[in-house]
Amino acid sequence: MQSSNRRVFMMQVVAGSAVLATASAQAQSAPMVNEKDPQAMSLGYVADTTKVDAKKFPKHAATQKCSNCALFVAKPNATAGACGIFAGKAVAANGWCSAYAAKKT
Repeated sequence: MQSSNRRVFMMQVVAGSAVLATASAQAQSAPMVNEKDPQAMSLGYVADTTKVDAKKFPKHAATQKCSNCALFVAKPNATAGACGIFAGKAVAANGWCSAYAAKKT
């Protein structure tokens, strides 16, 4: 019985790793989001969090960036990654948009 649980656990680990690897690979090959894209503009996306319009987005903090957003999927220290908001496109790790949601630690 115990070996069965171990086997199930290992299968879950392998499957989870495969999903993360696939998402990371897709993000690396995906085109970057263009700041002039209508969806990006509507969310205030910028590739550099220090360039956020403070008047338009007063709740923005300098520590908020795509790399520490719950919607960002990439390998640690990656310069870009996938985002649940911009399907099929990559966002800059140092970017930001108004859909920012802090990762749970």
